[in-house]
Amino acid sequence: MAEKTRYTDEELEEFRTLINEKLEVAKAEYEHLRQMVAGEGNDVNDTSPTFKVLEEGASVLNKEEMGRLAQRQMKYIQNLQAALIRIENKTYGICRVTGKLIPKERLRAVPHATLSIEAKEKMNK
Repeated sequence: MAEKTRYTDEELEEFRTLINEKLEVAKAEYEHLRQMVAGEGNDVNDTSPTFKVLEEGASVLNKEEMGRLAQRQMKYIQNLQAALIRIENKTYGICRVTGKLIPKERLRAVPHATLSIEAKEKMNK
């Protein structure tokens, strides 16, 4: 029996559903982080002046961290959207190094993966 070269349309649909669910959650998390960075949450405006300086410093650090998290979340969203494009092109789940199918278990855990574990390990050596 010949080795499978791509996932079936039914399998691709299963992955599309999974990715769309993760995308919805990721977008909601990104929006929450964006609001935190924009200062649409709690602030130090109602704090006494004694603690205001310390809290403002902590607030700046917190906003910087939220900004980094928001950037990371946006990259994750873009990777999920790219995975949806690969589904449309019927190239989803094919390792870009080995050309073999990435195991379903890996794709369920990391739906935007473009490398098999084998290829990733070789790259990390």
